[in-house]
Amino acid sequence: MGIFMNFQKMIAPTVITVLYWIGIVVCIIGGLWAFVASIAAKDFAGAIVAILIIVLGPIAVRCYAELLMIIFRIYDVLVDIKNK
Repeated sequence: MGIFMNFQKMIAPTVITVLYWIGIVVCIIGGLWAFVASIAAKDFAGAIVAILIIVLGPIAVRCYAELLMIIFRIYDVLVDIKNK
């Protein structure tokens, strides 16, 4: 418990990983919902957008999560440099 209280171990990378998976699920479910709704309304342009959400949404979520993780990796490298 002292490791977390002294900020020697970061919990944000774990939180980012959980949010990444939640984001993937939201993109896929939201895209499927939008696809079904647009097909029901005979809006084929909306169906194309829904497919793009299903395909490109997880890629965007992954890129954002990686950018956040880079910050913590930089911190780890700086700590290693400091300890040398």
